[in-house]
Amino acid sequence: MKKFISLLLSSIIAFSFAVVAPAANEKTVLNVYNWGEYIDLSTIDMFEEENPNIKVNYTTYDSNEAMYSKIVSGAASYDIVIPSDYMISKLIQDDMLAELDFDNIPNFANVDKAYKNKSYDPENKYTVPYFWGTVVVIYNSKYVAPEDAEKESLDLLWNEKYAGKILMFDNPRDAFGLALTKLGYSQNSESEEEWQEAAELLKEQKPLVQAYVMDAIFDKMEAEEAWIAPYYAGDAIIIQETNPNVDFYIPKEGTNLFFDAMCVLKTSAHKEEAEKFINFMCEPEIAAMNSEEVGYATPITKAAKELLDPEITGNPIIYPGDEFLRENTEVFVNLPQKIQMIQSALWTNLKIQSSESGEKESALDWVDWFCIATAAVGVVSAAYFIVRNSRRKKLWKSAV
Repeated sequence: MKKFISLLLSSIIAFSFAVVAPAANEKTVLNVYNWGEYIDLSTIDMFEEENPNIKVNYTTYDSNEAMYSKIVSGAASYDIVIPSDYMISKLIQDDMLAELDFDNIPNFANVDKAYKNKSYDPENKYTVPYFWGTVVVIYNSKYVAPEDAEKESLDLLWNEKYAGKILMFDNPRDAFGLALTKLGYSQNSESEEEWQEAAELLKEQKPLVQAYVMDAIFDKMEAEEAWIAPYYAGDAIIIQETNPNVDFYIPKEGTNLFFDAMCVLKTSAHKEEAEKFINFMCEPEIAAMNSEEVGYATPITKAAKELLDPEITGNPIIYPGDEFLRENTEVFVNLPQKIQMIQSALWTNLKIQSSESGEKESALDWVDWFCIATAAVGVVSAAYFIVRNSRRKKLWKSAV
C-alpha cells in the first residue's frame, strides 16, 4: 500500500512538472504600439536577443487620435505607447499612464536635459523622449513649378494649379494646425471664431484635395500619384530616398514642433519589462541606429549624435537651430474640452459635407447641433446609470 501511495505521489509530482515546465519557459509578450515607419525593426530583434524571455508584439497606428480611440475602446491591450506631446497630456489627464520607475531606466541619463521636464510632463514622471521633429511641406519638383516651391509657403497646399494632386493630413489636430498657422493664428487657439475661420479655409481647400491620408502618403508620393503634401520631416526624408524628385521645406509661416515619448499604460501587466525596453531604446548605439533609419532627431543628443553621419546631424531640416525653433515653431498642447468638441465637430462636418459651394448649413449650426447631441448623450447615459443604481438599491433593500 505504501509503495502504491509512493508511486502515486511520484506520478503526481512528475505530472505537475510536465504541466508547469512549459509554462515556465513561456515568453512574456510585450505589446508595443507605435507610429508607422517609426522604428528600426532590427532594434526589436536585438532587444529580444538580449532578453530571450521577452517577445515583442509590435503594431502601428497612423495618428494620435487613432491610438487613443483604440486604447479607450479596449479592443486591444498594450504595454508601451509612443504618443505626441498634446496626447501625452490627455493620457495623463485621463489617468491612463503609469508612473515610471527610473531605477529600471538608467539610460535616461543619456537624454539631453533640453528634452526633459517638457510641458506635457513637467515632473517627468510618465515619459522618456523618443524622437522630435517638425511638419514640412513635401512636393515633387518634376511637376511643381520652381516659382511656386521657392516661396516656401503653406499657400502651395491651397494652389488651384495642382488640384487633384494635393494630399492633406487625415487627422484634425495637424490639419487645423496648418490652417490656423496660415491664417496667422496660434495652433493652440482657444477662440471659437478662429477655429471657424480655419474650418472655412479647409473647406476652400477640399475641392483641391486628392485624398486625406496618413501613412498612405509614402506610396502616393513615391509613385507620383500625388505631387504635394504636408507631413513629418523624417518621413519626407525617407520618401526622398525612394524618389529623388521629392523635395520639401519648412513653411515660412511657421510650423508644428512635436515631441514623441515612450510611455507605459497603467493597464500594463508587464511594467518592468516595458521599462527594460524603454531603457534599451535609450542606449546611444541603439538610439543612433534608430535615428538613422527613420530620419528623425534623437533626444539622446550628445552620445548618439557622435555616432551619426555628420550629414544627418548637420541637416537643418532634421536638426533646426535653437533660434529657428524659438521663432518659427509651436508645440501642440492639450486643448480645453470645449475646443476639442468644436474641433471634432468641424472636422466631421468637413469630411462629410459636399464640396459644392451651394451648401446652406453653416459650420456653426453644425457645431451647435453636435455639442447639443453630445450633451444629450451624456444626460441620457447619466440618467440610465442613476435609474440602474436606484433599482439596484431597491432590490438590495427588498432582499434585506
